[in-house]
Amino acid sequence: MIASEILRKVRRIEITTRGLVNEVFSGEYHSVFQGRGMNFAEVREYQYGDDIRSIDWNVTARTGTPFVKVFEEERELTVMLVVDVSASGNFGTRVRMKGDVAVEICALLAFSAIKNNDKVGLILFSDRIEKFVPPRKGRRHVLRVLRELLYHRPDRSGTDIRMALEYLTRVTRRRAVVFLVSDFLAGGFGRALNIAGRRHDTIAVRVRDRREAELPPIGLVEFEDAETGERFVVNTSDRSFQEAFGRNRAAVEEELERTLRHGKVDLIDVRADRPYVRPLMRFFKERERRRR
Repeated sequence: MIASEILRKVRRIEITTRGLVNEVFSGEYHSVFQGRGMNFAEVREYQYGDDIRSIDWNVTARTGTPFVKVFEEERELTVMLVVDVSASGNFGTRVRMKGDVAVEICALLAFSAIKNNDKVGLILFSDRIEKFVPPRKGRRHVLRVLRELLYHRPDRSGTDIRMALEYLTRVTRRRAVVFLVSDFLAGGFGRALNIAGRRHDTIAVRVRDRREAELPPIGLVEFEDAETGERFVVNTSDRSFQEAFGRNRAAVEEELERTLRHGKVDLIDVRADRPYVRPLMRFFKERERRRR
C-alpha cells in the first residue's frame, strides 16, 4: 500500500476515534484510571473541617496562623496496549474482521490516554513478540502506534498470550494500565496473567465473532484453522456435532472466566458484528461505580 493510502486510512481512524473520545468518552477515562499517587500542590490557611494531620507545622510556626498542605493526585499514567495479531484475527462473518475492530478500540483508548496527558506504549504479539513501541506522549506518537496497528504484517500466525505477558512484565517496570486485546482462543496463560494483574491494572478486551459461539445447521462445511492451516470438513447439521460444539464453547468460556477471575482482571467483551461503544461504556461505568 502506498504512503498516501496509508495516511488516509490512519487519518480516517483518527477522526472516527477522536470523535468518540470527545463526544462519548469525555471524562470517563479520566474519572476511572487513577494516577500513581499524590503530589504536593500548595499550602493554604487551615479551614474548618480540614484534617489536622495535614497541618504544615513549619509554616504555621513562622506565620502564627495554621496552614495545611494540599495534595493532588498525580494523573500521569502509562497505558500499554498488548495486542494479539495472530491469524485468527483475520476472521469476520459480517461487516468487519476481528482485527479491524481491535485496531479501532486500541485507537480509541490511545486517544483517550493522550487527551489525559498519559503515555501510550504498544506490544504486538503472535506466538512471538512482533513489535514493541516504548510508551511516550503526544499525538505524533499515537499516530505511529496507530500505523503499527494498521500495517504491521506478522511474521507468525500462532498465539502465545503467556509469552506476551511475560515480556510485558520484563519491559514495563512501573505500574501501568494494560489493555490485553485478543480473541483469547488460546490457553495456558493463567500464571502469567496473575503476575501481570498484581503489577498492573490489567483489563482483558476480548474481540470475537458470532460464528465462534454459534454455527447454523447448513450441512457440510470445510473449515481451515487460520493459525495452523489445518483443514477439515464437518456436518454442521449433525446433532452430535452441534452438541459437541456447544459443550466446547461453554468449556472455553468457563475456563477464561475462571482465569480472569483468579487474576482479578476485568473483561470487556466485544463482538465484531456489533458496535463496540456500549461494552466500553459499560466497563467505564462499572469501574466508576466500584471506585465510589
